Amino acid sequence: MISASAARDEVMDAAYALGWTVVRKTPERAARLVFAGLADRTWQRHGHGVRQLERNLLRVTGKDAVDDEVRILSKKVLRSYFRYWLEVFRLPEYDRDRILGRMRVTGHEKLFATLDSGRGAILALPHMGNYEQAGAWLVHSGYPFTTVAERLKPESLFDRFVEFREGLGMEVLPHKGASAFGRLAQRLRAGRPVCLVVDRDLTDSGVEVKFFGETAKMPAVSAALAIQTGAALFPVTLWYEGEYWAARVHEEVPVPGEGVRQEKIQAMTQELARVFEEGIAAHPEDWHMLQKVWVADLPGGAGAPR
Repeated sequence: MISASAARDEVMDAAYALGWTVVRKTPERAARLVFAGLADRTWQRHGHGVRQLERNLLRVTGKDAVDDEVRILSKKVLRSYFRYWLEVFRLPEYDRDRILGRMRVTGHEKLFATLDSGRGAILALPHMGNYEQAGAWLVHSGYPFTTVAERLKPESLFDRFVEFREGLGMEVLPHKGASAFGRLAQRLRAGRPVCLVVDRDLTDSGVEVKFFGETAKMPAVSAALAIQTGAALFPVTLWYEGEYWAARVHEEVPVPGEGVRQEKIQAMTQELARVFEEGIAAHPEDWHMLQKVWVADLPGGAGAPR
């Protein structure tokens, strides 16, 4: 007899399989209307993920309690988030001209100059806008890169994501701690780019940073790689501009000249948090964070649901 957990896994895998087959072939206008409707229904149900999103948005907006403004903002986030998924499913259908032509990027010149000089570069991103499309833009610009993927259940779903990203020209490594770290370091020493989404800690070994005035946990990996390999660390923020995708490559986060390794990692990760904060405050509707980021929301924290 199949377990409830296994059944959920099968349903999830089937849903994503449907997305990458049916949705990518559906007329775009119709698909956008459907996904906008799904976003609104999800928002109206006000489930756990939406409630956590609104707790996160309270920090971004500086409010003490959810009000009409936060509710309206959370609805915009859900619309943006479902747009991201629609575009993920349809991205294999987009040609090079569309991917390059509809991307508005600033600050990329310093990134390209770094890579052209033979020095590796780490692009550290939050869950903003459409980072899958931004990755496709980087590949089509002539800079294939390496990234990591969180292990998903069932295994077949993880395999689908790897196949999808590799089909776009990315190298994907499973998220396996020291093993993945060593291979990422190799790519950076070879002068390649590495892209990492680092606004939420998945390892319980993250660095505590101040983020919108409260303590949050973020991964140490991007700073640690920069220190170990000498690669440049560039924060990147992303958002939507109408039908266009937009991104900004911020200034390089330098390795501090003083302090032990952990102190340097702390300082660099805090600077990433500061830049992410700036980008999210400018485009809060495109920060797709429906999970816990702040320590207060974690089990036992002062802000955790009781």
